[in-house]
Amino acid sequence: MKIRGAVLERVGAEPPYAISRPLVICELDLDEPGPGEVRVRLEAAGVCHSDLSVVDGGRPRPVPMLLGHEGAGIVEACGDGATISVGQRVAITFLPRCGECDGCKTEGVRPCDPGSAANATGELISGGSRLRRSDDRISHHLGASVFATHAVVDERSVVPVGPDVPPAIAALLGCAVLTGGGAVINVSPPRPGSTVAVVGLGGVGLAAVLVAAAHADVRVVGIDPLETKRAAAMACGADEVLSPNEIDDMGAELVIEAAGAASAFETAVSVTGLGGTTVTVGLPPADAIAAISPLALVAGGRRIVGSYLGSAVPARDIPLFERMWREGRLPVEHLVSDELPLDEINVAMDRLREGAALRQIIVPG
Repeated sequence: MKIRGAVLERVGAEPPYAISRPLVICELDLDEPGPGEVRVRLEAAGVCHSDLSVVDGGRPRPVPMLLGHEGAGIVEACGDGATISVGQRVAITFLPRCGECDGCKTEGVRPCDPGSAANATGELISGGSRLRRSDDRISHHLGASVFATHAVVDERSVVPVGPDVPPAIAALLGCAVLTGGGAVINVSPPRPGSTVAVVGLGGVGLAAVLVAAAHADVRVVGIDPLETKRAAAMACGADEVLSPNEIDDMGAELVIEAAGAASAFETAVSVTGLGGTTVTVGLPPADAIAAISPLALVAGGRRIVGSYLGSAVPARDIPLFERMWREGRLPVEHLVSDELPLDEINVAMDRLREGAALRQIIVPG
């Protein structure tokens, strides 16, 4: 079928992207879903730093690529063997899980091995691409490619949600909430009376704030250089917000680093208390180097843990977060700063690059 989508034609274009336009809205051919695959009519797609890092070259991916990895929509068609029903609303996740490899056996600690390999080559986990433009193959972004009107994805890349979950909320459950919130509940769940600090208050960091604030008797501190981000953290339930140059010997039991920068990682380690845990979920450039004191780790019994996708298992964790949202304990709507049409995707990338937005939602229709 014919669809419209935002294809990244070249990496490293000069900003502002509203002028250089590295993402081109064009007509594409989308294959029918194969065995174990589904076609989704997309309703909402979040704009994430992981998208921006492909545009600016921070995380190299094969181009041309139909970008976007955080989305939600309605299942319109199913390939042979698919178990999800037509008409079901689903959240799309950016790392399919085969359920059988050594990575999947760690229950979220490690990503799926074949899922990661497929993501690196711009293919679906079952192999190949379902996207074409004339005779040219178009790569998939993280098995999703949701900056479009429709997507064919592997069934293992989606999780059903209830019809009462708005599309924007469902989209955010699949990336921002899984990554930020998952880091809170899966690595070192907060204990009553403890302090949780979050360094970097973008969409993922604010999701961590939301989930930490949902725990009883937990003090939540947000840390970010931008006043607007600190204000957003207060709206999400933080008890206190600070800029990095205002912090002191906080001694937090759990610290989530969600900025994807070496300096933010250093800040996160510095505010981790004795016996505490630093969880880093940000994705800095591959050549970024941070300086920390090994003695502070040893003498203070501190831990540093890397967490990809919040150490989450989407089929396990998305229903939990969905239930928390439905109970009013997880107001995910606080993460949404703007809704934009697909044609404004380059503008959305500029706003994200400038720190002027939290989670922008692309509405494809």
